[in-house]
Amino acid sequence: MNLSIDLAWLLMVAEHKTPGDPQVTDWGALVAAVSRHEAEIFGIPVYSDPHARAASLLQLLLHVPALEHSNAMFASAVAYGYLVACGLKVVTSPVQVRDLARLVKEGKADVQTIAGELRQWTH
Repeated sequence: MNLSIDLAWLLMVAEHKTPGDPQVTDWGALVAAVSRHEAEIFGIPVYSDPHARAASLLQLLLHVPALEHSNAMFASAVAYGYLVACGLKVVTSPVQVRDLARLVKEGKADVQTIAGELRQWTH
């Protein structure tokens, strides 16, 4: 199942899953995340499954910070929350989340690699 996200959902995740309810410092990053998530070419989704869609969000939000702090936590929570909302059971550890966030932030993982890692977290 592929669900659509919107700005309100991203703001809810930021409010509930990041410490101190950080302020948005770049609204464009959030708008870009929604647009990237919904991207289609000739009616065909660019990111066709939940893992790829979650990966696209994680990658963008780590590289284009939207909040005044806790952007890695926010990006990870968005990806995790999206997979759960799609009905997938997600089992991971803080170490796995941290390692993936570092890999993405360092530019060592493309969307396919990130999606592959997220697939290992789901059952």
